[in-house]
Amino acid sequence: MPNKRLKRQLLLKKLYNKRRLVILNEDTFEETFSLKLNLMNVFVVGSIGAILIIFVTTYIIAFTPLREYIPGYASSKLKQEALEMAIKSDSLEKSVKLNNAYIASIKKVLTGDLEYAKLNKDSIKASDLEGISNESLSPTEQEIELRNQVIKEDKFNVFESAEPKVSFVLFPPAQGAILEKYNPKNKHFAITIALTNNTPIKSIGAGTIIFSDWTPSAGYVVIIRHKDDILSVYKNAASVTKSQGNVVKSGEVIALAGSSTPQKPNATLRFELWKDGFPIDPTQFINFN
Repeated sequence: MPNKRLKRQLLLKKLYNKRRLVILNEDTFEETFSLKLNLMNVFVVGSIGAILIIFVTTYIIAFTPLREYIPGYASSKLKQEALEMAIKSDSLEKSVKLNNAYIASIKKVLTGDLEYAKLNKDSIKASDLEGISNESLSPTEQEIELRNQVIKEDKFNVFESAEPKVSFVLFPPAQGAILEKYNPKNKHFAITIALTNNTPIKSIGAGTIIFSDWTPSAGYVVIIRHKDDILSVYKNAASVTKSQGNVVKSGEVIALAGSSTPQKPNATLRFELWKDGFPIDPTQFINFN
């Protein structure tokens, strides 16, 4: 124990022994600078200096643009550009999906390649209804009371206004006799109208022309996109008066009827009406006679 205490006292004495740091002129040995210090002061000053250097270095790396020059650190501008590119790529991916779906619907219009889920009413057998009793089909007292109440309320509502299902009126593209009717069972999604040469073909409503060009199978074809995602298709035209991207009004002339191909010398118009990628019978909405 005395030896350890003695060693400790000697160590403290060395740490606190005063020393002098002298700077002399080498030629004249003149003292130019002197500093009194001890080992403890040197240790404390060195530790504080090291802590300050570490703090300043950490601050420069964390909060100044100088960290961009250190390998492994990305610049803030590069991170911002990468984020913007990721957002743009995501938006472009969504736009491409929407365009592909839209192009697929246009392809269906041009090719008529559709699949239908057919339902044959005659295929329902009477055996399927054997489990249903007449008692389950008879109305309850609450249902009868509700029916009578509705009949009384609607008895004097003769002049009740009704809103149309479509928000705009469709005009006939041309007047003529219908040669072929709409028949989806035979994949005939259009009606064929007999016309004379140079008969003007008009737009059935306001919209934007999304296709106007010649095709080998149907001559000149014009497709107009109307509101509510309705497409009107005009085939077998001899010439067109509007181009793709033009905005047309209701009744505006978009093409002229005539012989589109040598195989079809008579002037006809093959008109189709589509909604959300599915064909519609045009005679249900337009009077062609």
